[in-house]
Amino acid sequence: MSTADIDAPLCLPRRQLARLPRPALPQGTVDTHFHVFRADAPLNTPRSYTPDIATIADWIEFSESLGIAKGVLVQPSVYGLDNSVLLEALAAFPGRLRGIVVIDPETGETEIERLHRHGVRGVRINTRNKGGLPLATARTLAERIAPFGWSLQLQINPEQLPDLPATLSGIRLPIVVDHLGFIPLATETRPRHVDALKTLMDAADAYVKVTAPYRLTKETNDQGFAEVTRTLAASHGERLLWGSDWPHTELWDGMPDDAELIEAMQAAIDDPTAAEKIFVRNAEVLFFGR
Repeated sequence: MSTADIDAPLCLPRRQLARLPRPALPQGTVDTHFHVFRADAPLNTPRSYTPDIATIADWIEFSESLGIAKGVLVQPSVYGLDNSVLLEALAAFPGRLRGIVVIDPETGETEIERLHRHGVRGVRINTRNKGGLPLATARTLAERIAPFGWSLQLQINPEQLPDLPATLSGIRLPIVVDHLGFIPLATETRPRHVDALKTLMDAADAYVKVTAPYRLTKETNDQGFAEVTRTLAASHGERLLWGSDWPHTELWDGMPDDAELIEAMQAAIDDPTAAEKIFVRNAEVLFFGR
């Protein structure tokens, strides 16, 4: 086994749906965060993990079982700047999918226009994984994509949250933070991290994905994620997005049940008006209305 193989372990396979969540997802639900992989697609080196293969056909089956109407496909770090797998998926389901790519910050207008025609609506910055773009590229990328109304998607560390309003000052684009900014859920530090998310959403055209609780805690009975979701839904419901995080990459010692994840999210929101915003309307406007 090579050093690259050791440093990029193979992810666990996703669990198949054994049952449907109750209640069902709201009609028109948009999955704003998922990844797909193709068996013969070259992987980036270095990378943080080796994916278990999950194709766009697999996600279509998954989404149709759950009543998910549309999806936003996010470029995974293991493909680096090669967006070909993502673009193939968008071409196969143009009315149903939008995409978030990873591109060289110096990419020209002609290429960005081509990506836009294919359904791309954002660029991903990823400071947590090998192969991701650094936060320092935000301003250059923003200048390139501003004419197209794309968003900047940020997968960052929680320590970076307090500085984001200043770091992104003057960037007049939607900002989307993945997975609640990976904030720790410990009760003693949670309030300041939640305040940092609120400050960002107040200071900028910013959205937060309430996704992947298993990336914030390993405690199965931890209510912190639900409490944060409930708090943010009460104050910033129009700025929250739901995503499945399917097929749950970078997991090696436990794979979540998708029905349980959806049920926990709906229980945390527990308000039909807020749920319609978070599962449907916010994503429709941000990704399909531009």
